[in-house]
Amino acid sequence: MEKNRDLLLVIDMQNVYLPGQEWACPSMPDVTRKVRALLDAKKAGDTVFTRFVAPENPVGTWKDYNVENAAVNADPWLNAIVDDLQPYAAQYPVLEKSVYSSMKIPELAKRAKAAEHVVLAGVVAECCVLSTMMEAIDQGHSVIFLYDCISGQSQENEQAIRKLAESFAPLHTLVMSSEEYIR
Repeated sequence: MEKNRDLLLVIDMQNVYLPGQEWACPSMPDVTRKVRALLDAKKAGDTVFTRFVAPENPVGTWKDYNVENAAVNADPWLNAIVDDLQPYAAQYPVLEKSVYSSMKIPELAKRAKAAEHVVLAGVVAECCVLSTMMEAIDQGHSVIFLYDCISGQSQENEQAIRKLAESFAPLHTLVMSSEEYIR
């Protein structure tokens, strides 16, 4: 399969979002399988993982966030990339961020400038994925929203964010399944 100039961005696929964990996203196991298939297809020309890490010197509401989520922030396992994606995370850069938007990471922003599309996969739909999508659009990037590779804290939230992504189509976003993207 011929690689394109897309940047596949795998956002925050960390253990804390697995079912049974404090910030569970129920569709995470299914999304993980689809992200693996996407990575195995090697369609994108560039791939980056991001990982949320609590800010060391938080400002504003991030101070409250650190207090409220101290136990989660201190647990290395909860903050690690899920086991099923560890072999892939070892092959690609894993960039850390301390805010919702992955586009705030300078190296990622640089890679996105070289990309034809920024392809979104990961968690949490209504938080980090949404923030990343909006900032990527603001920076002038064409976004591909892979709705079956994005997990939220509920099916309703996933559908709401998909609907929002569809509202920006076709000018700013393309919304499709991972199978459509791979084809």
